[in-house]
Amino acid sequence: MKGDRLYIILFMTPALLMAGIFLYYPFFENIKLSFYRTDGFFNSTFIGFDNYIRLFNDQIALNATLNTLELMLYVAIFQVGIALVLAIMVDSIKRGAGFFRTTFFFPIVISGAAIGLLFSLIYNYRNGLLNEILVSFGLERQVWLTESSALYMVAIPTIWHYVGFYFIIILTAIAKIPDDFYEAAKLEGITGWKRMTKITLPLIVSDMKTCLILAITGALKIFELVYIITRGGHARQSEVLGTYMYQKAIVDNAMGYGATLSILMVVIGLTLAFVTNKLLKREEVTY
Repeated sequence: MKGDRLYIILFMTPALLMAGIFLYYPFFENIKLSFYRTDGFFNSTFIGFDNYIRLFNDQIALNATLNTLELMLYVAIFQVGIALVLAIMVDSIKRGAGFFRTTFFFPIVISGAAIGLLFSLIYNYRNGLLNEILVSFGLERQVWLTESSALYMVAIPTIWHYVGFYFIIILTAIAKIPDDFYEAAKLEGITGWKRMTKITLPLIVSDMKTCLILAITGALKIFELVYIITRGGHARQSEVLGTYMYQKAIVDNAMGYGATLSILMVVIGLTLAFVTNKLLKREEVTY
C-alpha cells in the first residue's frame, strides 16, 4: 500500500504543480489584485472593498451580467437541446452516422475569432450573405445588428459553435446504454417517444448534467464572438462580462477593477454549477 501511495504521489505531483502555477496561484493573485487600484505594473494603491462597492453601483456591469445570464439561458436550452436531438437522430440511423458525426462536430475545431469574423461578414449590410439572399428574392436589405437584436445575433454563432461538442458527449452516452434495455422495452411494446423518455433520457441524465454545467460555465467565457461581431454593441446592449472585463483591465488600465469583474464571473459560474448539480442530482439513474 505504501508503494502504491508513492506512485500515486509521483504521478500526481506534475499535474498538481501545473495546476498550482497556472490556475490556483493566478486565481489568488487575482483576488488580491481586486483590493487595489492598479494598472497591473507599478502604480498600485490599496483601496480595500472600493472596487466591490464600485461594482455594485456600476450600471454597465449590471447590464453585462444580465446579458451574460441571458446568453447562458440560450446556451443551456439550445446548445444542449439541439445536441440532444441530433444525437438521438444520429443514433437511430444505420448508414452515414460517421458523416454526421464529423459534420456536426466540425464547428468546434474553428476558432472563436474566425467564427466571429465569418458571422460579421454574414451580417454585413452591403454585401453580407443574409442581405444578398434577401436581394435575390427581391426584398430590401436589413440592418441585422441593432440595439435590440445584437445579443440575439451573437447568441446564434455561440450556439452553433459548441453544439457539436455536446452532441459527441450525448451520442457517446447513448451508445453506452446496453442493448438489452431496448430489447426488453421492445418486447413490452415500448418504442419511439416512450422509449426515449422512459429509457434513453433517464440513463443519460448524468451526462446531460455535465453538458449543462459545461455550457453554463462556458457562457461566462464568451469574449471573441461578442468583441468581433458587436464590440459590446450600441449603448452596451450586447456587452457581456468578458468584454467589459477586457475593456476595464486592458483598454482602461484598471486592472484592479478588471480583477473584481473576474471574481464576479467565478462566483456566478460556481453558483450556477452548484444549483444545476443539485437540481439534477435526484434524477440520476445508474445501470
